Amino acid sequence: MNAFLALLRKDLVQHFSNRRALIMSIAAPILIAAFFGALFGNRDAKLAALPVAVTDLDGSTLSRQVVAAIRADSALALTESGAAEALALVKAGTLRASIVLPAGFGRQAGNALFGADPKPEIVVNYDPSQAMALPLVKGLLAQHVMETVSQSVFSGAGTTMTDLRSQVAQNSALPGDRRNDLMAMFDSIGKVTARPADAAPSAASAATGPSLSVPFATRDVEVGSGPEQHYNSYAHSFAGMGVQFILMMGVDVAIGLLTLRRLGLWKRLRAAPLSRATLLGSRIASCALIALIIFAIIYAVAFGVFGVRVEGSWIGFGAVLVAFSLLTASFGLLIAALGRTPEATRGLAILATLLMVMLGGAWVPSFVFPAWLETLSTFVPTRWAVDGLDAMTWRGLPLQAALMPVGVMLAFTAAFAAVALARFRWEE
Repeated sequence: MNAFLALLRKDLVQHFSNRRALIMSIAAPILIAAFFGALFGNRDAKLAALPVAVTDLDGSTLSRQVVAAIRADSALALTESGAAEALALVKAGTLRASIVLPAGFGRQAGNALFGADPKPEIVVNYDPSQAMALPLVKGLLAQHVMETVSQSVFSGAGTTMTDLRSQVAQNSALPGDRRNDLMAMFDSIGKVTARPADAAPSAASAATGPSLSVPFATRDVEVGSGPEQHYNSYAHSFAGMGVQFILMMGVDVAIGLLTLRRLGLWKRLRAAPLSRATLLGSRIASCALIALIIFAIIYAVAFGVFGVRVEGSWIGFGAVLVAFSLLTASFGLLIAALGRTPEATRGLAILATLLMVMLGGAWVPSFVFPAWLETLSTFVPTRWAVDGLDAMTWRGLPLQAALMPVGVMLAFTAAFAAVALARFRWEE
């Protein structure tokens, strides 16, 4: 035990004596986590309007009304241009999407409202790198087209009920029962719109006329760990960046082990009355302790400066930190066991670390992954580390929510350590 503690003390002194490397290992995750937290965490900031273009090939009254409605929407920044110019801007990444209203849109849209004519096809060209904006653009487009077309139909400004009734009556392709039902509906709508209102309409309603609109309103309720708690994006960013840079520290420890092996230090230590378990166990313990200390410093800054709080279980939070620290130590030893030379191992180890970090949701949340990739990420230990830290901080979940992440990380730790102890070579 005295030899084990001496080796452990030597590793700690050696690591913390390099002040420049120590400062970088602490400052880098804090600065990057602060950047990502500020980038995604300003709930009061106004979202930038999506830049889109519209090309009106119809030029009818109805198409101009649709363009005006889109322009008035604060979620979109609309420009009008030709189809070729708009497509070029989308390809260049200047616009998120371009909307092309086809020729004949004003005539066909009103008739297609009740199935009298085929539906006009609106082309939406979108930037594939911004595919998440497409549902928003299509949803707002559907809302404005529906409201504008129904207003035109019911007010008589465009296709009237009489015109639709005549077209349905002459459409032999429609089943007789459906044709009769549609004509009866047109007659009823005509009676309602022709009936004088009980009170004088306002200037706004008189100008717009009746129309169909979205039949509901929404109320946004943020789901937090309590009635007074809100999502703190710094909690997730500090978890992700802490996991990334501590894993990087594990890679540095592994490269240090390979360098010591090249210098012949391991051969000299093996000549001493020290067992294999004592030598490698002290490296695992020292690396885990260093990782835990760095993690504690990083979260101390997160708590004191950025308002991160442990809304869940402190015991669970500590267990996740300890489990990931042990995982980092065994991961570093695994790299040292499988690596041949420091130069060849460093690049592969950094690549493996970055893949683990990306798949673990440290850079971007895992819910934006494709379904197959999100399933694959559950087999990556960093995913469990980030999820466990999120659960204990801003999600405010109880201790039970930390048991699965801790158990999975400890299982990976045991597997990495077993392979490392079996494959570790004392000479290069």
